[in-house]
Amino acid sequence: MSPVLLFILGVVFVAIGIAVSIALHEVGHLLPAKLFKVRVTKYMIGFGPTLWSKRRGETEYGVKAIPLGGFVSMIGMYPPNKDDGTVRTSSTGMFQSLATDARSFAHEEVGPEDERRVFYRLPVWKKMIIMLGGPAVNLLIGVVLTAVLLMGFGVAAQTTTVANVSKCQVEAGQTIDPDSADCIPTPAAAAGLRPNDVITNFDGKAVTSWDELTGWIRASAGKQVSLTVQRDGASVATTVTPVLSARPVVGDDGRQAEDADGKLLYQDVGFLGIGAQTKLVQQPASEVLPMSGENIRLISGVILNLPARVAGVAEAAFSDEPRDPNGPISVVGVGRVAGEVAAMEEVPLMSRFGALIGLLAGLNFALAVFNLVPLLPLDGGHVAGALYEGARRQLAKLFGRPDPGAFDLAKMLPVTYVVAVLLMGMGALLIYADIVKPVNLFG
Repeated sequence: MSPVLLFILGVVFVAIGIAVSIALHEVGHLLPAKLFKVRVTKYMIGFGPTLWSKRRGETEYGVKAIPLGGFVSMIGMYPPNKDDGTVRTSSTGMFQSLATDARSFAHEEVGPEDERRVFYRLPVWKKMIIMLGGPAVNLLIGVVLTAVLLMGFGVAAQTTTVANVSKCQVEAGQTIDPDSADCIPTPAAAAGLRPNDVITNFDGKAVTSWDELTGWIRASAGKQVSLTVQRDGASVATTVTPVLSARPVVGDDGRQAEDADGKLLYQDVGFLGIGAQTKLVQQPASEVLPMSGENIRLISGVILNLPARVAGVAEAAFSDEPRDPNGPISVVGVGRVAGEVAAMEEVPLMSRFGALIGLLAGLNFALAVFNLVPLLPLDGGHVAGALYEGARRQLAKLFGRPDPGAFDLAKMLPVTYVVAVLLMGMGALLIYADIVKPVNLFG
């Protein structure tokens, strides 16, 4: 299969995965709303003109032209005007007009028989369940996909089998012609090690993992030690003397660490000149939640620093600065990454498919965490409004005051529109950056 076709298949796979994730997110709002008898008038995937829709019962289900989200419409999202109980007011102020129009829209399909089926009349805990339903579904999808990745496909782990043997000792950033007189053989090459050798013993100690072997090699600079390998079914013994060499310091994220000034870090350790073969190792169920938690932690860190991260993307997009590989990307960037993964013919098919599953898991965690940001129009903004309503009702009860009633989120619409414009601007910037200067994850 050609790399171009593989690239397209990778993009299509993730695009379908994103669409399904968004659809299920909205189901997370739809089902509890119906459970609590709120009348749901629309369940839509996408925005803009409707491409297809069908009414079942009291709800219209459909797909719209712009596949960048979705929504569930419930009647009575905002309470009537507090002063006179109507959904309209005579005020002509801009902010008041926004609230009036929103109340009118929220109540335009409310009939006398729907008095107890409007959203604003729900207890606070029911409102929170409805609004948290979407992020909860994405969290669940992320955990399930993580389980599929870890328990079904496994994760790449280094083995004790040699993948390659470097011929020459090379300083960081240096290149040497292997056939030139400047080539000083690495200890592994001098000892006659070969690809596919399985290292079984180092300095009289049985080798059980590559990490263990790496630690012993790094601590043995300048010391001659015995080494035993399995080669073509036979045991071969030799000796090696690791040399002291500057090697990259690798951080917890698997990338080379940097100091405070952004300079790459190295350390002098013992070095043989061999690389390890990797294989997929299935993980136990006990690893699923820790891995999910770590994924959520990393995503939360990006979102907490989103303004600075987006500013960094803008600087990179309009200058010669490189993109931060750990920064935010748009759906265009996600599609490009998926296509590149799928087109890596040198990587086993199962590994590529597992990587795409992991990508979808991360996207669902990102959808969940981002939607919990306590700003309207995100789900977290509605949750914050419900919590505020509950708090002021409890305070009124505590001090013997009249029940203040439902909190009117329509008053927050100016903030909602500002946030929505900022989100659209951020999305446009990320798409532009992903086109003109995409993130380079694979070198």
